[in-house]
Amino acid sequence: MSPRKRLFPFNAEQTINILSEFGPLVTMFVVNAMYGINAGTWALMITTAMAIAVMFYVFHRPPIFPLIASTVTIVFGALTLVSGDPMWVQIKVTIFNALFGLFLIVGLYMKRNFFKYVFDKTFHYTDEGWNRFTWSFAIFFFATAAANEYVRQTFVEDHIYSILGQQMTGVNVWILFKIAIVLPVTGLYAWALTRLMHKYRLPDPVHE
Repeated sequence: MSPRKRLFPFNAEQTINILSEFGPLVTMFVVNAMYGINAGTWALMITTAMAIAVMFYVFHRPPIFPLIASTVTIVFGALTLVSGDPMWVQIKVTIFNALFGLFLIVGLYMKRNFFKYVFDKTFHYTDEGWNRFTWSFAIFFFATAAANEYVRQTFVEDHIYSILGQQMTGVNVWILFKIAIVLPVTGLYAWALTRLMHKYRLPDPVHE
């Protein structure tokens, strides 16, 4: 395996797939931190539409993760706008991640591996590899749900906190946590796990 492949174990098709699946979520968090929940929701909708167009053009299927995330974000974003309470947007992450982790585990017990269904045309692993991959991400989703709830309840909205010399409300601390910690850790975790999955990799199918 070449040094480049060891550092970045994705080909061009896989890279497009990953960006189309996760790009809208990254955009939503960044715009939300800069301009608020309304702009963040709009950014998610626009980039999701772009992801759908790219995925249909390249793979002839819609991106699963942005569609799920955008639906959940709309519901909880609407609750925040109606109630004026940012708690709904914050707790959305706890609920979504915990339920998605549970969904992955239930799928494994029913022998319906979600990640295999979504990524099987892009990533080619043995069944054991897919199961290990899915278990690992289920645990990761549970961990991020717990971390999100800890930060949400520790840094409350009606208090001002000094973080890195900056005065921030509880929601701004939560947004910083999502952008500066959760997103990079998620990317590094996915990268490391994908590299480890090479021992379960099957040869790419030959297309005539």
